[in-house]
Amino acid sequence: MSGVQRAAVVLLSLGEAQAAEVLKHMGAKEVQKLGMAMASVGGVSRTTVGAVFDEFVETLAQPSALGAGADEYIRAVLTQALGEERAGSLIDRILAGRNTSGLDTLKWMEPRAISELVRNEHPQIIAIVMAHLDEDQAAEVLKCLTPRVRAEVLLRLATLDGIPPNALNELNDVMARQFAGSQNIKSSSIGGVRVAANILNFMDSGQDETILENIGQIDEALSVQIRELMFVFDNLVDLDDRTIQTVLREISPDKLALALRGADQKVRAKITTNMSQRAAEILIEDMEARGPVRLAEVEAAQKEILAEVRKMADSGTIQLSAKTEAFV
Repeated sequence: MSGVQRAAVVLLSLGEAQAAEVLKHMGAKEVQKLGMAMASVGGVSRTTVGAVFDEFVETLAQPSALGAGADEYIRAVLTQALGEERAGSLIDRILAGRNTSGLDTLKWMEPRAISELVRNEHPQIIAIVMAHLDEDQAAEVLKCLTPRVRAEVLLRLATLDGIPPNALNELNDVMARQFAGSQNIKSSSIGGVRVAANILNFMDSGQDETILENIGQIDEALSVQIRELMFVFDNLVDLDDRTIQTVLREISPDKLALALRGADQKVRAKITTNMSQRAAEILIEDMEARGPVRLAEVEAAQKEILAEVRKMADSGTIQLSAKTEAFV
């Protein structure tokens, strides 16, 4: 059994009240993983349950120095796994975000509820909140704001260079309108151009262009920089052949045929040359046989494929090229 499955067995054996108390101390994604494991674990024998608890008790009984030097260990492991550049901002978010339970609770809320909560806050406050959300959730929140506020928030998020820890704690505790803190303390690195670009990747077609145009009126160079880091459907041509083949194994032919209706000819060629001749012929026949489709359907299919690429990149199933690495 995997670690998550063993944890699920322990929680299922504790009873509702005790399991609920344990889950209160976990993050949203941890609870989701455990919940799925608890729902899928079934038919576990008494022998297996006993073995899981024996291992659990034995682990608890062992002396542990966990926590000593944990910061250095986290930095070393993540830097080795992701590289210095990609790991940098993630490490700072982890270490500086240990006291951001208030901000983390936003991840449980509906995007519209979050937008209502921050609607009257200063754009700088909203930008910091956006930086703490998952990028797809932040994009949904952004959609609920007015066009003017969207552009200003994304502009500030893209230029967010650091936040004094005590100011971050104050925001976490009371969503304060004023920051306080010493400039001599190392700031946490959240936000930035890449985060802004990734959030725009989740916006609906047209909305992203409007935001970029509004940002361009204020800071043209920044608008260009964000645009260069965005990953759109046409950027699939930048992936190597092996990566494309791996992605195609996870995409249904129907979804692919719909997505390619609005794709550049180079993207179509990239896809078909990485399929068997027969599969490519069937795909082209399917595209030609389809009647008129709405642009919204094509864009939705493209976004689903991009989401799958993002998921595979995050899990390490595929590696993106240096040109597209900012997308991860």
